[in-house]
Amino acid sequence: MRILVLGAGATGGYFGGRLAQAGVDVTFLVRPGRAQRLASDGLVIRSPVGDWRGAVQALTADRLGAPFDVVILSCKAYDLDDAILSIKPAVGPSTAVLPLLNGLRHFGALDSAFGAGRVIGGLCHIGATLGPAGEIVHLNANEKLTFGERGGGRSARCDAIAAAFGRARFTSVCSEAVEQDLWEKFSFLASLAAMTCLMRGKVGEIVEAADGSALMLEAMEECVKVAAAAGHKPRPPAMEFARKALTEKGSGFASSMMRDLEAGGRTEGSHILGDMLDRARAAGIGAPILRMANCLLETHELKRAARAAASAPQR
Repeated sequence: MRILVLGAGATGGYFGGRLAQAGVDVTFLVRPGRAQRLASDGLVIRSPVGDWRGAVQALTADRLGAPFDVVILSCKAYDLDDAILSIKPAVGPSTAVLPLLNGLRHFGALDSAFGAGRVIGGLCHIGATLGPAGEIVHLNANEKLTFGERGGGRSARCDAIAAAFGRARFTSVCSEAVEQDLWEKFSFLASLAAMTCLMRGKVGEIVEAADGSALMLEAMEECVKVAAAAGHKPRPPAMEFARKALTEKGSGFASSMMRDLEAGGRTEGSHILGDMLDRARAAGIGAPILRMANCLLETHELKRAARAAASAPQR
């Protein structure tokens, strides 16, 4: 099985690196600068579950040729259009496209570009970032990748992917209910992002406030109602995990969206909170916390766009 990983950043680099470490045929599609660094230094993973440095195969877009069996997509949602153009030469009639993006909105664009039959469901749970020298820094012991046919059940291609992933030293799950898995992560992540962005605080800081825990659970309930209206109410274990994670005293947990917001960077607000709010409105569900959080992020993006326009060279 030939696997292409778009980029060698924190998420794709970690899972692709672990596959390469296990001897799986993996190639990274990267920009020229990253390709040069990988050629000279190899791919470097620093992790509490084991460090690794190794030589890996890397290609730039101009050298992409024959289709791959699997293409793993782990870009930010706002880079999705460019990512689709980049991987098109690698997608053939029997290629499986495996996105690891947060939320659900990206499936529409991927289905339009490649056909729904080629796009399988995927999500991951990992805390990782890129270090100053381009190394992948794994922040905790979480390293789980879940995938499966979006229509449910098993398939020969997912069994083949499971066999390849099973060789690597991360937890992989070939799910027969990946749509449910996706909705459970989407509901939790939207709740977390809405509250940490609104309050500009980590979970432990928010729940110290008088109404912190109650508002956390109200945000969660808004998202759970949307999931239930879509036929994917989170299962009891997912509900229990979310309640605990969103109200844990002393927790340093926060959404990456909040960190992007505080840094003044671009966010995935429309892809996560905007999409959840659109679904709430379509189902007739009131969602005041989602409305406020989405408005906050829309305002942030409008201000970013205005600053960029003001600083652009005048012709």
